[in-house]
Amino acid sequence: MSQVDANMSRMEKVSLKLDNGEQLDFNGRLFSESSWYDEDEASITSQKLYVTDTHEQVYSVISGSESKRERRAYHIATHGDSCTVNNGSTEMTLPFDMLMLAVRSLCRLDDDATPSLETVEETLRAANC
Repeated sequence: MSQVDANMSRMEKVSLKLDNGEQLDFNGRLFSESSWYDEDEASITSQKLYVTDTHEQVYSVISGSESKRERRAYHIATHGDSCTVNNGSTEMTLPFDMLMLAVRSLCRLDDDATPSLETVEETLRAANC
């Protein structure tokens, strides 16, 4: 069995309930996850990256404290130089460079801190995307 076939056989049905009232359902597998505690906000954040059986990605973020919790997820499909992002209720298609610019801005990263398109593509290839 090839590595790609082995990865596909590990796919399972995933259902993510979101705060926007929607639910993202897909067949996929967990590719990466991390979590951290923010002492200033007294909250913990968990993020997971899934690879779907159609070679797309789903990014899930859950953060919360004793008083509140947020659950968000984004289904991301790339199409050449553009990508489509769906949060369960809204979908938008934009150039890949614009997505990287938005990530840089939201994360307050310097240009040097943002991974290059080549680095992102290498990561996606490693995940068999």
